[in-house]
Amino acid sequence: MSESHEYYMNVAFKEAIKSVRNNLGGPFGAVVVMDGKIIGKGGNRVLMQNDPTAHAEITAIRKACKNISNFDLSGAILYATCEPCPMCFSAIYWANIKTIYFTSTRLDAGSIGFRDNHLYEEMNLPLHEREITFRQLNHAKASALFKEWMVKQDKTPY
Repeated sequence: MSESHEYYMNVAFKEAIKSVRNNLGGPFGAVVVMDGKIIGKGGNRVLMQNDPTAHAEITAIRKACKNISNFDLSGAILYATCEPCPMCFSAIYWANIKTIYFTSTRLDAGSIGFRDNHLYEEMNLPLHEREITFRQLNHAKASALFKEWMVKQDKTPY
């Protein structure tokens, strides 16, 4: 592992250890780096914030976006102490982060009670086979809403 990878991963582990030792959330940490500088870091804060979305990667991405005043993290790199769950992977994708370095895998997380791999498996199932019920409702406003977005002249695409 290169010296810079080691440094950034150690910062992520520091966040994860703080999370565990202070009962803030699970054993996960993440760091967002852009142009060689840390622009966001975070540990898991699910327990502290009573927020199931307060994963380390989400926390780090939120801080990074706030710090650079932009939702687009193109050019950034994410370091995480574990392979991101599907929610975090989605946030990474939407933030335009193209490189992720991680240590433990989703199977490692599963071995200590986390359901990351199960979620990846669920996403591959047809809607009718998933544990959570998905039902599509027809609504007259759905099409109109998308049409309004399509013709909006001052929208910011993302």
